[in-house]
Amino acid sequence: MDPEHRLVVSVVPGKRTAANCRAAVADARRRMGGRVPRLVTTDEYPSYKPAIADVYGRRVVPLTVLPRPGGRPRGPKKVVPPALNYAVVRKHRDAAGRVTKVTTEVVFGTDASVAAALKQSRASRAVNTAFVERHNGTDRHRNARKARDTYRFSKDDRVHAAMTYFTMYSYNFCWPVRTLATKDADGRRHPRTPAMAAGLADHVWSIREWATRPAVQSG
Repeated sequence: MDPEHRLVVSVVPGKRTAANCRAAVADARRRMGGRVPRLVTTDEYPSYKPAIADVYGRRVVPLTVLPRPGGRPRGPKKVVPPALNYAVVRKHRDAAGRVTKVTTEVVFGTDASVAAALKQSRASRAVNTAFVERHNGTDRHRNARKARDTYRFSKDDRVHAAMTYFTMYSYNFCWPVRTLATKDADGRRHPRTPAMAAGLADHVWSIREWATRPAVQSG
């Protein structure tokens, strides 16, 4: 998710696995045209780090292939671009599962480079996962299949995935976000969707307009 525009960039329905983490990171990179984000933040799920390193890493071949003393020859490795900063939010819990403390850790980059990226952000000045957590609540509200403690849960994985794609991506174009609204000189409020904030649309789309718009698969 792009927190500055509240834009859902990539969705991978399914269980939280290393394969799905990598699929989400790879799909986000593809949709961003290969651009390296200034800052990536996640919770402490361990599969994100290798996924980000693998997807964004550049293959580097050592200048020498001579083996280290007593070791194997040095092989190629992937190096994360210096422009990419990645930090995690770590929640500490007590025996009852209640959050007692929240800390952050820089994984790729430095404290200074992460601080510089946050300074450029129009969304937040702190490392957090609040925006995606808030959107999870919005998605549960929009998708009855994800409401907790009800009988409306999905009985078919394919239908669940289809509905997830529908609510997540229609949100970008059809859901005016309160905090994205602008005001003109006369004080009149103009609603905006994430797609409008990101420059992908110039008006709030109806569900019919979004669902019936021809999709073109580019090579």
